[in-house]
Amino acid sequence: MIHELLLALSGYPGTIFTWNKRNGLQVSQDLPFLHPSETSVLNRLCKMGTDYVRFAEFIEQHTGHVHQQEHYSSQPSQSGLHGIYLRAFCTGLNSMLQPYRHALLDLEKEFLGDPHLSISHVNYMLEQFQLLFPSVMVVVETIKSQKIHGCQILETVYKHSCGGLPPVRMALEKILAVCHGVMYKQLAAWMLHGLLLDQSEEFFVKQGPSAGGATAAQEEEEEDLGIGGLSGKQLRELQDLRLIEEENMLAPSLQQFSLRVEMLPSYIPVRVAEKILFVGESVQMFENHNQSPSRAGSILKHQEDMFAAELHRLKQQPLFSLVDFENLVDGIRSTVAEHLWTLMVEESDLLGQLKIIKDFYLLGRGELYQVFIDLAQHMLKTPPSAVTEHDVNVAFQQAAHKVLLDDDNLLPLLHLTIDYQGKESKEASGNREGTTPPQETSPREAPPTGWAALGLAYKVQWPLHILFTPAVLEKYNVVFRYLLSVRRVQSELQHCWALQMQRKHLKSNQMDAVKWRLRNHMAFLVDNLQYYLQVDVLESQFSQLLQQINATRDFESIRLAHDHFLSNLLAQSFILLKPVSVRNKPPFIIHRLFDYVFN
Repeated sequence: MIHELLLALSGYPGTIFTWNKRNGLQVSQDLPFLHPSETSVLNRLCKMGTDYVRFAEFIEQHTGHVHQQEHYSSQPSQSGLHGIYLRAFCTGLNSMLQPYRHALLDLEKEFLGDPHLSISHVNYMLEQFQLLFPSVMVVVETIKSQKIHGCQILETVYKHSCGGLPPVRMALEKILAVCHGVMYKQLAAWMLHGLLLDQSEEFFVKQGPSAGGATAAQEEEEEDLGIGGLSGKQLRELQDLRLIEEENMLAPSLQQFSLRVEMLPSYIPVRVAEKILFVGESVQMFENHNQSPSRAGSILKHQEDMFAAELHRLKQQPLFSLVDFENLVDGIRSTVAEHLWTLMVEESDLLGQLKIIKDFYLLGRGELYQVFIDLAQHMLKTPPSAVTEHDVNVAFQQAAHKVLLDDDNLLPLLHLTIDYQGKESKEASGNREGTTPPQETSPREAPPTGWAALGLAYKVQWPLHILFTPAVLEKYNVVFRYLLSVRRVQSELQHCWALQMQRKHLKSNQMDAVKWRLRNHMAFLVDNLQYYLQVDVLESQFSQLLQQINATRDFESIRLAHDHFLSNLLAQSFILLKPVSVRNKPPFIIHRLFDYVFN
């Protein structure tokens, strides 16, 4: 009977110990030579053998490599569980069962040497597994019932390994170390080569935009926060420094990646995951770009082998160390960020590009736009048509020549755009014939004038496109249209003053005096607003941005500083304020508005 017991505990039931699919291993009830106490001990051992069989079935189902007998093995289920992390878990589980198998072999040798050993000896020798197997079975059942997938398996095993039973903790830590081996391989491919090896969507980095976490109620929330008329939604837009709009507006050459937060184990902080995301994105961009090696070089400064050896060393550690892990990630991130800083600031002349942005998007070249307003006024005061864009670009080139702006390298990179009604349909038909698939567009009202549809496009050169993304340039376009409208109003008011000077020798009535007084009030407001925008906002924020760029050698710090700069422009320029209407209001309302804005 002892040999029958050892075979049953090995997964091979017989006549004394039978297998029931529902209850597992059981002692046959019609055995007269067994005392009830012996039956109790044997049933306890059978419970342990049942767990072993369940483990073997689970491993066989998801890896196909285990010793088991066909007559009780279950058919491959349609559970949907799959992936490399699950296979790694099964590998670790199979390794955990090896001491149990060795213990059974040792028992068989002992019984062959001493046939008088009792069942109690078997129970004593396998006592540690009677404590271990039920705890590990909880983990297996959790994975099966909740269909846990990918890096979520790491989290599940980690949580169950934090108990107070040393055998259980040690066994689960060994399984977790095997699973970490998969994670380290994915990290090496992603951080060192820019490759996302994740066919089953198991890693915590994914290709594509991140899922928005805000609820519909939060998105529609328009509570007034008492901050200069800002609503809650507008404030959240300002605080979104990474400009989430980029996710749907990226150029085809720059693939978008984001974190799959639900796959991130709790013992790896989000800040570390974001560094991993940044490193992989940067390396991936360099790997895909067809620049000559002499210019781009290696973004990791040819330290890939050293970093790979460090990752392998962490992989060999029996326990995961967050300190060592984060130190290595920080080292790789610092190398990448410094190389990007050098490439951006020194080789690609980031400061010069920012000066171009300031001159053209933020109206730093005021004389250019003054001439352009005079030339394009008659073209843009009516609703735009298909030829308006060509005409305004001709006017823009003429204005550049008049102010002696004849930079042959710069002007081809700038192009004024007109978003007129019907342009979307033409672009959509063009998309159907080639390049990119059309995006869903909601119907919009036709712009009343060409000024309302005017925009500025700038061809950003590699690698500055990772800083000046289409979404960032669109933000600049919002500021550009706003500043240009203020400039136009100021110009019109100055033109009214010229008319007033021409007619001052003529006899005027009381109505004329009211008009000129109103013009004076309006000019007072607009002139002070223009001074505030150009000096207190643009020049001040731009100088702070340059100081922050020169004070660091980290690209991420530059990107954060630039996001702050752009967000501060939108906030301090009152672009996000609710509209204030002064139509049919007495002239003193202008003074009231001025006091509100500047005091």
